[in-house]
Amino acid sequence: MTLSAIGSGKIVAEVLQMLRDELPEIRVKSIFAHSDVARARQLAEEYNIPRVYSDYEELLTNEQPDFVYVANINTAHYDYALRALQAGLNVILEKPACMSFAELQQLVALARKKGLFLIEAVSLLHMPQLEAIRQRLKTMGPVRMVECNYSQYSSRYDRYLRGEVLPAFDPACGGGALRDLNIYNINFAVSLFGCPDSVEYHPHRGFNGVDTSGVLLMHYADFPCVCIAAKDCHGDSFAQVQTETGVIRVNGPVSVMKDAEGAGPFRHRLAPEFNHIRQMFESHDTEAFNHYQDISLAVASVIDQASGN
Repeated sequence: MTLSAIGSGKIVAEVLQMLRDELPEIRVKSIFAHSDVARARQLAEEYNIPRVYSDYEELLTNEQPDFVYVANINTAHYDYALRALQAGLNVILEKPACMSFAELQQLVALARKKGLFLIEAVSLLHMPQLEAIRQRLKTMGPVRMVECNYSQYSSRYDRYLRGEVLPAFDPACGGGALRDLNIYNINFAVSLFGCPDSVEYHPHRGFNGVDTSGVLLMHYADFPCVCIAAKDCHGDSFAQVQTETGVIRVNGPVSVMKDAEGAGPFRHRLAPEFNHIRQMFESHDTEAFNHYQDISLAVASVIDQASGN
């Protein structure tokens, strides 16, 4: 499987290193950067990527990767994914896939119409630990309470307090705790229990209106689910599912599931995800891609409700 990387930020560098170290079966053909082309060239040299582009249309015309991996600024995801699909290319979209349910719905409809693969990169959905939790829940009593907390004092927060607004804390760029950290908690809950009946969001907002932390309440018929995310304070990250007959607990953020049972052979948290995408692609498993699209659409709907869209 081959891909072209769109973006030159932290997550792209992490993915490139993971692919080199753990998944050499996935080859990166090219990398694109809109503004920081020097950084893209540096990554290309470090990870032996043949071509660097600063013109996206040129990449779409000249390259024929199996996937375009869109990992640039959140608000650009929709446009870059749309243009890739229109060019007949499969797409991996870094989370959050889009800024609204409507945008993602349009991309999913186009991908399905054209027979292309589209998937949001949400690492925990492909971890064997999540499947182990799903199977364990089948042997336990009714769920009565779910709690998820992903609190991580942001390395950019001190600069934000000084008035320097980077994309992670810029509402105009899709920043904030809901889409950055809480999206993992939402995916955890939705993948296990489906769409909630209703949603409430209680954020703490910074001076520019961005949610630097927040509590999301997802109401299911038989239990509440509390999803907490914070970029402005420290806290213990965990997930806990309480049933009438026992408790399932994940120590640490659900994006890693480091201490959950059922871990697989990979060392890096992103390796199971990209390996599974490769397997689905090589087996042309349209049903599996549709399944993950449905989860992403449900999560996008929750975020829309939480954001008041």
